[in-house]
Amino acid sequence: MQLSEQEIIRREKLNKLTEMGINAFPADEYTITDTTESIKQDFSESKQVKIAGRLMSRRIQGKASFAELQDSKGKIQVYFNRDEICPGEDKELYNEVYKHLLDIGDIIGIEGELFTTQVGEMTVLVKNFTLLTKALRPLPQAKTDENGVVHDGFTDPELRYRQRYVDLTVNPQVKEIFVKRTKLFNAMRTFFNDAGYFEVETPILQSIPGGAAAKPFITHHNALDIPLYLRIANELYLKRLIVGGFDGVYEFSKNFRNEGMDRTHNPEFTAMEIYVAYKDYNWMMDFTEKLLEFCATQVNGNSESTFGEHTINWKAPYPRVSMTEAILKYTGFDITGKTEKELYDFAKSIGIEVNETMGKGKLIDEIFGEKCEGNFIQPTFITDYPIEMSPLTKKHRSKEGLTERFELMVCGKEIANAYSELNDPIDQRERFEAQMTLSERGDDEAMFIDQDFLRALEYGMPPTSGLGIGMDRLIMFLTNNASIQEVLFFPQMRPEKAVPQIELGEDEKVILEILNSQEEAMSLAEVKERSQLSGKKWDKASKTLTKNNIVKVEKIDENLLMTLV
Repeated sequence: MQLSEQEIIRREKLNKLTEMGINAFPADEYTITDTTESIKQDFSESKQVKIAGRLMSRRIQGKASFAELQDSKGKIQVYFNRDEICPGEDKELYNEVYKHLLDIGDIIGIEGELFTTQVGEMTVLVKNFTLLTKALRPLPQAKTDENGVVHDGFTDPELRYRQRYVDLTVNPQVKEIFVKRTKLFNAMRTFFNDAGYFEVETPILQSIPGGAAAKPFITHHNALDIPLYLRIANELYLKRLIVGGFDGVYEFSKNFRNEGMDRTHNPEFTAMEIYVAYKDYNWMMDFTEKLLEFCATQVNGNSESTFGEHTINWKAPYPRVSMTEAILKYTGFDITGKTEKELYDFAKSIGIEVNETMGKGKLIDEIFGEKCEGNFIQPTFITDYPIEMSPLTKKHRSKEGLTERFELMVCGKEIANAYSELNDPIDQRERFEAQMTLSERGDDEAMFIDQDFLRALEYGMPPTSGLGIGMDRLIMFLTNNASIQEVLFFPQMRPEKAVPQIELGEDEKVILEILNSQEEAMSLAEVKERSQLSGKKWDKASKTLTKNNIVKVEKIDENLLMTLV
């Protein structure tokens, strides 16, 4: 393992601590009586406290030092004085351990008493400290210049998402996003529980991926010797429970879709779905807007949130616009009664990328997504979707060719989807068969036929309305984050590029830096030119890297390409 100079120094300090008989990773319980937050809320001079946290900064001035301690609740100033910590002749704990063997990032326990400095800052006077964990890697240290500009902050998104543990430590404001995320889940649970609905769990590994139109992840169960799928939605299992006699069930589910990644999509995401018997989509619209107003208030303290340049008002009621009306308004095209070819030709004429695998539903979805979605900023229900787009939804009671479905749009994005659920097993079988026809045409998101779900419907499912909400996307809107990666603790990332395990010279490092800056292979000539190495240095450095299997050179067509292994 290659270590930086600082990492080597920290390991040397660890060895010195061990030689002094100090365990840098003690197993004993360290009982704390206070937090930085409780100290500030109930501050009183000379009060005895016991806290623990990370050493985040310090200013050593001879026999005294001001430092900053950070725990899960915040930061507080602490004051180390040699004679307070070491009242006797032996000053080693301060002079050697504190001054020379502790580092920024170390986790320590502190016993002391409170006092206020001359400038009025609440501070802990350290009477004793205990090393609880030695940090062997240095934390990023941001610096603020005389103009208040921050330099060397831990701000690179890829590093922040990949090393979220560092991000949370040095950018403590990030933690507030996840505090609010938990508040959202708690608020939603409270709303559902107060309404008398029951939280359940359904399978993640499924023999048939149902409940949505999406491409699944496939795995294999060795003991049963069968393929299984990570769930794309939990809808069909929750409906089985309605068949079984529950009046209302809900679940927060981890779903997995083997599709593209962007600022609003992650292959693993969290959805909430709820199903309530004897209701329809009109009732569910009323329920949804009251739910979201309640959640926004619980998370942010009021019914408004900021997202980019927009102030979103979550207060009920929300406007209701049919999909047909929306497409007509923003494209001038009436989709009513149109054939698949007419939809295909229109989509193509307005610059939408289409292909022959797309049926009517997907074509309409593309037209709406490209030309209409972005116009709905405030929460708006888009209602009455064409039947081809909604294979699990009841036909509209009065509008031919439509279904009783709505999606909730906010800032041009869908955050909720709901139906009057289809409970006619004959109609449902025909819809599934239509989906299979699309699959045979090459649509890899078309639904499977779930024979067991059809059997459940044949036993009788009462009239039901269901709602699904994308929890990750909802918290984005409630915390003003345009990227889904910001609201996931550990978003999916590309694998880290291998770190070489040999001693590299400056010339080799120059070549690696150039290749690391690119996602794809580069021409050998371009790498050589950008490295500005002489011919002899280039030959030696490139040979070292290829010989140690750190980079490879391939001939593709007539080009020599260099890439990281």
